[in-house]
Amino acid sequence: MEPPTMNPVVEPLSWMLGTWLSDPPGAGTFPTLQPFRYLEEVYISHVGQPVLNFSFNAFHPDTHKPMHRECGFIRLKPDTNKVAFVSAQNTGIVEVEEGEVNGQELCITSHSVARISFAKEPHVEQITRKFRLNSDGKLEQTVSMATTTQPMTQHLHVTYKKVTP
Repeated sequence: MEPPTMNPVVEPLSWMLGTWLSDPPGAGTFPTLQPFRYLEEVYISHVGQPVLNFSFNAFHPDTHKPMHRECGFIRLKPDTNKVAFVSAQNTGIVEVEEGEVNGQELCITSHSVARISFAKEPHVEQITRKFRLNSDGKLEQTVSMATTTQPMTQHLHVTYKKVTP
């Protein structure tokens, strides 16, 4: 079976497609957490629809035990650079982020954040993400967040190398 033809609406995000592995391990920090490192596999694909599918799977760098997981969709408003990022996380958070793609950089900010009723405190109130393809062909992601007890602060930074197109 031949792979589906990419919908032209998502062409401006084609630089994100593929399987990516963190290289080196990602770094996490936040005022209420001890600094930590993690490995992450990222899968970004399409099935011919005007949307990209994604999954982010983080693992402990030493034990390889699963850590954070999230999956969802990235949509573009046709004939614009406006992007929506819809994500469900294993922590019980569901979010919609919106922003813009400009060249090989995507900047998005949470439009809404919802959580399960028994989510751990402090609660996340806002998230921003920046994805960019650097000059070495590696994908970088920086995530910042604000919680009920902390202002917007960088939380994660990771660089990925592409392992499959």
